[in-house]
Amino acid sequence: MQENQVSRTSLGAAFMRGYHALYDNSKIFDDPLAYSLLTKEERSLIARRLIEMLQSVDPSGAATCPDETSALERVLQLLASAATVLSRARYAEEALAKAVGQGVRQYVILGAGMDTFAFRCRDMLERLQVFEIDHPATQAFKRDRIAGLGWEIPARLHLVSVDFTKEDLDKILKRPPYDPLALTFFSWLGVTYYLSRDTVFDTLNAVARISPRGSMVVFDYLDPNVYSTGKAAERVKAVMDSLQSLGEPLKTGFDPSTLDCDLARIGLALQENLTPSDIQQRYFEGRTDGYRASQHIHFALAAVK
Repeated sequence: MQENQVSRTSLGAAFMRGYHALYDNSKIFDDPLAYSLLTKEERSLIARRLIEMLQSVDPSGAATCPDETSALERVLQLLASAATVLSRARYAEEALAKAVGQGVRQYVILGAGMDTFAFRCRDMLERLQVFEIDHPATQAFKRDRIAGLGWEIPARLHLVSVDFTKEDLDKILKRPPYDPLALTFFSWLGVTYYLSRDTVFDTLNAVARISPRGSMVVFDYLDPNVYSTGKAAERVKAVMDSLQSLGEPLKTGFDPSTLDCDLARIGLALQENLTPSDIQQRYFEGRTDGYRASQHIHFALAAVK
């Protein structure tokens, strides 16, 4: 993301979650608060950009849409982004719920963006200390929106600013009320793609250092084929081109076949490593609309050893 500017991808993800909650019947992930964090003008701008993308990547399909409403529905189901945003959020919160039942008492959301967990899930919040960690510009934007909406920040929600490229996570979380002895669940969604490989593993290593054995981390990642000419899926390439134009290019992918060894070297044990086919079967099988798992996107769940 660009310095001193809110992450455009965080706003786009909020739009996709909000649209799905409001307009789609069969919910992959239900976030009725997401739209509230965007102004009407921002929602309109994002919708226009998505429709323009449809006209670029699927001109014949765009021509069949009688109006902007149908065009927006088509592009959100066609492109990889929305399906990924929705399914990874569900995957993370399902894993979190299970972890809370096993004794987790802290929830750290890395690159939180416009996440609304602390406002949606008040029952779970009673059992957790929640830490939203994000770039200062994005977090300042979110604070302003929360204030403008008149939402009260819960006492158990802690907003922490950090630039992952300049600051170490373990140093940031050394300060109270984070408890390094409490079982913790870390969620890191939609971030690894934009960082260098070293930064990703440094951050995951920090997770292993600052939390006790049995703590968990969930993250999504791209496989290397997305960067190979002739191997990248067209719907994913369209998203990559769009992100490049927004100044938030994708940078990093990981080999699913070696991820367990890569994580073991930094103190993490891979528990689950979902392929696109796994994600399709778990979250999209039997759907009658156009949502489907994205090629090249994988979900991983690891435990601190």
